[in-house]
Amino acid sequence: MTSPQTDLNGTDADMASTGLLDRKLHEGEHHSASVQAVLINRPRADLYAFWRDFQNLPLFMHNVRSVSEDGRCWIIEGPGGGDIELETEITADDPGEFIGWSSTEDSDIDHEGWVEFRENAFGRGTEVRVMISYDPPAGTVGKLVAKVMQREPRIQARRELRRFKQLMETGEVATSQAPDAAPRS
Repeated sequence: MTSPQTDLNGTDADMASTGLLDRKLHEGEHHSASVQAVLINRPRADLYAFWRDFQNLPLFMHNVRSVSEDGRCWIIEGPGGGDIELETEITADDPGEFIGWSSTEDSDIDHEGWVEFRENAFGRGTEVRVMISYDPPAGTVGKLVAKVMQREPRIQARRELRRFKQLMETGEVATSQAPDAAPRS
């Protein structure tokens, strides 16, 4: 079932699903959290395999600079542009269906998240649902800065899922930048 604003063939990341009801999932324990979803016209196993190779994440997550091969160390761009190191451990891995993670004591930011891959009930691809939850640096001020810089979880997850959909369905992420244009600093 989808919300009235969702087109099953579109890129809208707001989908209603009963998929969360049969798992004990939540919107996170931290100050900032978001659950977003998108429908991708690819088999669930393909999407899971691409995501599970964590070094692929920077291809569609613009604030992720790099991820170690084992997925434990993520370097992300903070709202002010500086690098933030996230030390992460996999808390759940159900091949082809679900990956969960949370921060370790060594992480610069307390965080957790999960990604779920479910076959669409109508045979139209795979529903990919992501939850991101973290405590922003500098508490409420950090949350406000993240919101102003459009880096808060709801906005980030929505954009990242749209880019993931584009990459998985077309092989590239659409940008408004000319191919030969120099990246902005």
